[in-house]
Amino acid sequence: MSAVATHSSHPGPVAPGFLADTWNVMLRELRPVWREPVSVLFAMVQPLVFLALFAPLLPEVSDGSALQWFVPGIVAMTALMGASFTGANLTAEIQSGSHERLLVSPLSRAALLVGRALKEVVPLLMQTAIILVVVTPFSYDLHLRGVLLGLVVLAGFSIGVGALSFALALASKDQDWLFWTVQQTAIFPLLLLAGVLLPLEGAPGWLAFLADLNPLAYVVDAVRELFAGSFDPGVVGAGFAASAVVAALGLVVGLRAMNRSV
Repeated sequence: MSAVATHSSHPGPVAPGFLADTWNVMLRELRPVWREPVSVLFAMVQPLVFLALFAPLLPEVSDGSALQWFVPGIVAMTALMGASFTGANLTAEIQSGSHERLLVSPLSRAALLVGRALKEVVPLLMQTAIILVVVTPFSYDLHLRGVLLGLVVLAGFSIGVGALSFALALASKDQDWLFWTVQQTAIFPLLLLAGVLLPLEGAPGWLAFLADLNPLAYVVDAVRELFAGSFDPGVVGAGFAASAVVAALGLVVGLRAMNRSV
């Protein structure tokens, strides 16, 4: 009996069942984080190294610390890296057979995907808090309301990237090398074309054109605007729109991949 058929055999409202399933899946995915919270710190090594090595090279600006420009990009980079790695956990579950056991459980596949994708938001919040604690004593002006709105933009983007990462893991199946090759090939052009480490002003036309096609560029611009305590409706609106498009695309592709995986 398929998972869908088994799930539909239980009468009751769809929305509460879906929400409860999603919550349970998210808690299951977060269990390793609760058991080993220090793993969040290990995941912070790369962003903190970037901050330590790049920050001293940043030029002084007239309207505040250069950290105001650099830190939101580092937070966005942390969100992208963390979300893109999540499919690796699914690859391990596929190889151990636990993923197949979940597919024949009463849990809906949509809840399996959404719960796993939502899990990415919690490490994002923890890592952002660590970064802000580290940089605030160094001439960084903290605008809490803007930070919270910026995290909403990044949360949607992380959910979409996490779902795409799961779809990639399902397509790779037991070929780890394929998952990591695609992930590593895609992630660094996305970061560079979003202006995370270097500004793209004055870039050649072809590079600017590619940056315009990169949804992460709009997300980073919006997060920089919000983290600075500003609110340009055009910049912030474009960031929210790009985040929503990535989230919707990721969930659609991920759900289709999951339905085709059995």
